[in-house]
Formats: sequence, structure tokens, C-alpha cells
Amino acid sequence: MITVGVREFKQKVSQLIRMAQETGGEIRVTHHGKVVAYLIPVSDSISREAEERSWANLDTLAAEIDARWPKGISAKQAISEARR
Repeated sequence: MITVGVREFKQKVSQLIRMAQETGGEIRVTHHGKVVAYLIPVSDSISREAEERSWANLDTLAAEIDARWPKGISAKQAISEARR
């Protein structure tokens, strides 16, 4: 997997898209050292490995949200507060 900063991504976006399409590889885009996006090729059928990586990424995201979520506040309460 290739990792590029957002500035390099902007400069080479066409090249990186072509690379992802031709190789089937994923490209991580970082901003200040943190991964902020993934560029992944789209295909008619997703491989089992790609599907498992996607679920693993969602599990990681859920764990990060859980670690930062204020204790004693439900999602419903948070949404209600945001709407006010």
C-alpha cells in the first residue's frame, strides 16, 4: 500500500488513480501524518481480502469513536443536542 501526503496527492492525482486502477492497490492519503482517506480501485466484484479489510477498517473506526465518545451520552442525545 502506498502512502502519500495530501499535497502530493493533489499534484499527482491522475497518476495515482491510474496506478490504483492498473495495480488494484490501495493508496493512503495523509494530512499532517494522519490517514484521512483511502483511494481504492472499483471493480465489478470485490475480493474477499478487500471486503475483510473494509470490515477491519470499520471496526477500527468504531473503536476510535468509542474511545472518544463522552460517557453517559447516547447517540440519540448527541444528535438532539447537535440539532439545537
